[in-house]
Amino acid sequence: MKSILIKNAQLVNEGKTTTADVLVKDGRIAQIGQGIEAEADETIDATGLHLLPGAIDDQVHFREPGLTHKARIETEARAAVAGGTTSFMEMPNTVPNTVTQELLEDKYKIAAETSLANYSFYMGATNDNLAEVLLTNPNTVCGIKIFMGSSTGNMLVDNEGTLEQIFAKARLPIAVHCEDEQTIRDNMAIYEEKYGEDIPIKCHPEIRNETACFKSSFLAVKLAEKHNTRLHILHISTEEELKLFRNDIPLEQKRITAEVCVHHLWFDKEDYDTYGTLIKCNPAVKEHRHKEGLLQGLLEDKLDVIATDHAPHTWEEKQGKYKQAPSGVPLVQHSVQMILEFVKQGKLPIEKVVEKMAHAPAILFNVRERGYIREGYWADLVLVDLNKPYTVSKDNTYYLCNWSPFEGHTFSSTITHTFVSGHLAFANGEFDESKKGERLLFDR
Repeated sequence: MKSILIKNAQLVNEGKTTTADVLVKDGRIAQIGQGIEAEADETIDATGLHLLPGAIDDQVHFREPGLTHKARIETEARAAVAGGTTSFMEMPNTVPNTVTQELLEDKYKIAAETSLANYSFYMGATNDNLAEVLLTNPNTVCGIKIFMGSSTGNMLVDNEGTLEQIFAKARLPIAVHCEDEQTIRDNMAIYEEKYGEDIPIKCHPEIRNETACFKSSFLAVKLAEKHNTRLHILHISTEEELKLFRNDIPLEQKRITAEVCVHHLWFDKEDYDTYGTLIKCNPAVKEHRHKEGLLQGLLEDKLDVIATDHAPHTWEEKQGKYKQAPSGVPLVQHSVQMILEFVKQGKLPIEKVVEKMAHAPAILFNVRERGYIREGYWADLVLVDLNKPYTVSKDNTYYLCNWSPFEGHTFSSTITHTFVSGHLAFANGEFDESKKGERLLFDR
């Protein structure tokens, strides 16, 4: 593998920004310092650029196997790398659902052959696969996924006995989708009676409302506290849920953690007028106060991780009426640029962005030798020009579905280079796919 010397970068890592050189050899960070004079196969002058650890996205849906008309591991991993995400953890609601060890390993085989990014896959829980779930290897699999509210797919776990058993016996983190199913069904019945089949998209956050989110998250937290489970609640979307989480102890000591997704920080209810079903997702994008509350929750460390819940559907599928249009938004290519806008606006320090998108997922999932710019660690690195505007178009969007809610939008920053396990996988709009990403490993 080529050795690469990155010179004069603004290195953002572990709460500090410093000018530094980084030498990459054999896939790893060999040296960090100033004025490094080592021989290298390639030298990159990073003057004026910021060097960040690659983002680790702990929640994506890449749709393979079974839904490959929407996305494939190959296409979405390329998009991730183009956007500065070097590692992903993918969800089990594919077809068939990833609910046996054999089906789980099938995904790893596909990724080993096709994924430009580093990868891991969740084992999916159902009401009746407890024995299979408990066979999951904590050192080679990121976590167990439980849908405590049905979303895209049919993986709702609503058997109280099964939930108790999983929370009591799991040896690796449990990641949960929390929305109370009965609350949603009751709300849907009210809106169907009022509107029939023509429910306005703006009613989505009223059907999948704050009560549905809080009730389910509260139950998950109580179960985790009862069994001392390592619980991670995905895509928190309400201000109310923040009271369920702590910020008085270091992340390393937390048994219950929380994620916020980029779209819940970016969009609010008024955006349905512009985007309609394109931003329909579960949990729903809600009122403006939640967006502001979630940003504050990040700053106060009640929310631990920023992720995407990248969930592509075809353009045609998203054109359906409210009840027909599936939930989910393609986001992984632009997530780093989205959050860097908050830096530009003075709402988040860049060091906090790195903490929430790289350091924290590495800590939370015990990812081995990734998530930081440290000597000896894998070289998962991203160079960003914070002062080079980037306009999203169909031509530079790499999702298989070939659309983004950001088409025509100009971000303030541009991802110039992405290194995946020491391989320069993306540089100035060009991919080098001669080496694939690595399987993530976990120190547990």
